[in-house]
Amino acid sequence: MGLFSYLKNKILGKSTKQKDKYVGGLDKSRRNFADRLKSLSARYKVVDEAYFDELEEILIEADVGVTLALDIIEATKNEARENNVTEPQEINELLVDKMFVSYVNQGDDIVNEIQFTEKPIVLLIVGVNGVGKTTTIAKLAKRYIDQGKKVTLVAADTFRAGATEQLTIWADRLKCPISVGKENADPASVAFEGVRLGKNNGSDLIIVDTAGRLQNKVNLMAELSKIRRVIAKEIPNAPQETFLIIDATTGQNGVLQAKAFKEVTPLTGVVITKMDGTSKGGIILAIRDELGIPVRFIGLGEKMDDLTEFDLDQYLYGLCLGKEE
Repeated sequence: MGLFSYLKNKILGKSTKQKDKYVGGLDKSRRNFADRLKSLSARYKVVDEAYFDELEEILIEADVGVTLALDIIEATKNEARENNVTEPQEINELLVDKMFVSYVNQGDDIVNEIQFTEKPIVLLIVGVNGVGKTTTIAKLAKRYIDQGKKVTLVAADTFRAGATEQLTIWADRLKCPISVGKENADPASVAFEGVRLGKNNGSDLIIVDTAGRLQNKVNLMAELSKIRRVIAKEIPNAPQETFLIIDATTGQNGVLQAKAFKEVTPLTGVVITKMDGTSKGGIILAIRDELGIPVRFIGLGEKMDDLTEFDLDQYLYGLCLGKEE
């Protein structure tokens, strides 16, 4: 059974709400990828080198990344030769199969949801300004509050004007505790007090916001290292999770941001925001390939429940098939 048939059988058996969320959220990306694959295959009766060149261009323009695009094309060519496959539609299925394999084979086993194996879990949030960090924190908080978890927010981004106020508004809406410091206060001291508050009030999850400065990596590294040290003094082995927030619409700039943050702090996952606003959905594969870090959650809309756990099958279905049924 080919990958397309596998995806159809598996995804059609899942909840309509989840399937529709991925299909709708990846509509722009699908039109830039799947529709171009169909158009390409319609122009060729038999695949030749020119066909593979155009496939490579489609992958690169979908922000899969040059290196990964070349690897996927080479793997597709090799399997096509071994099995004497020359029909365009079959080649396209081989291509998507290699995309699937490339994600699965990079990095560690994939567990997207936060695992509450101890209490509390401290989640450090990093990312440049403007990627939707504050909103993502609120959406993650709501997700786990809805699961019956007690959540405390910590506004340790004392650098950006308005960051504390925005997070406080969300805390009020979600009716969850928040720890704040004064503007330009030492972020590490704010983080320390916030983690102490969350520990003392019996929180299951403590989400710590941090400043999004990347202009000076040395200062950022020192700041994040200090935050991690003071948190560990209050709760040994914390933070257990560190999520990098990336705006999908920034394309390859998002990959560069991920590389830069990985250099200054350990990361356990990536959250991609605004996936519904980009036509270049391949960024998820590029991040996984270049950093070996899983995409844990993706934003497929503006509503609070549109931040959803990343599902590779649903992603490829939405990107490659979507509204075919």
